Amino acid sequence: MSLKSMIWNGLLVAALGFAVFLLYRIFEQYSLYQIVQSVRSIPLSSFCTALLFAAASYLCLGCFDLLAIRSLNKSLPYPKIALASFISLSLGHNIGFAGLSSGAFRYRFYSRWGLTTEDVAKIILFCGVTVGLGLITLGGLALIVNPGDAGRLLRLDPASVRIFGVLALIVPVVYAALAFFIRGKLRLWRWSFQLPRFSIALAQVVVGTINFILVSACLHQMLSAFGDVAFFRSVTAYVLANSAILATHVPGGLGVLEATVSYAVPQEASIGALIAFRCAYFFIPLALGTALLLISEIVFRRSRRTDEEADERAEAAQSA
Repeated sequence: MSLKSMIWNGLLVAALGFAVFLLYRIFEQYSLYQIVQSVRSIPLSSFCTALLFAAASYLCLGCFDLLAIRSLNKSLPYPKIALASFISLSLGHNIGFAGLSSGAFRYRFYSRWGLTTEDVAKIILFCGVTVGLGLITLGGLALIVNPGDAGRLLRLDPASVRIFGVLALIVPVVYAALAFFIRGKLRLWRWSFQLPRFSIALAQVVVGTINFILVSACLHQMLSAFGDVAFFRSVTAYVLANSAILATHVPGGLGVLEATVSYAVPQEASIGALIAFRCAYFFIPLALGTALLLISEIVFRRSRRTDEEADERAEAAQSA
């Protein structure tokens, strides 16, 4: 076994072990009775709808990778991209430092399919920019439409919050405009950036925003089970919580999500709603992603072994 394979296998075992440890730490905060009762308190129709929104979000995240690969003028079938994206992000969301943790899993898959280390690094950066554009765009809309909740958390008056919302919306407009007018590299001081084509830049803004709308809709389904909460209140709560999670890089947003959402919508953010949201968007995808990772590793190793045996037979036939 090569040194590279040994290092990867060690990282794989460590990541899976850490994922299991995180599940233990997360569930350690609640008793089994609390978890069961919390999920049972959500109407089945609401929980299933939330699962559909979560699934749509992960499919949307796969489009991030698809756009990134298209921007590199590469081509891969979407099912492969969706598999790599789902496994990488379902684990990365829970491990923390999603760009780095999911990047390791992305490299594992994309390197098999012919992409270089530089390609994977560009995909990770592209997806990070798409996340930022989506969060800023939806955050700007939330600040304009629902300045009260954000103002209470940020300790600002509604007029100031709306101004920040307008300023936030300028960011995706400037990004798309730069992609439209600048065909080569954008140079800022000592750094240079290769901007995507205008159509891809515009798609980044749209798909990034839709992704966060879907996650907010998942949270809204859970909060609505405990009170009459407006959709944009859920959007504001999630955007603020996710911004805090990205700033702190806390694994799975433990504590950060609960604290922010509880402050933004104190009446509806019960323990039941938040546990159910974690189940739908974090725990279930983590379990599926871990299972798919193990299955893919088994399939890949069997396929590689078969290819090696075929090569050995071909070499033996030639020498004979």
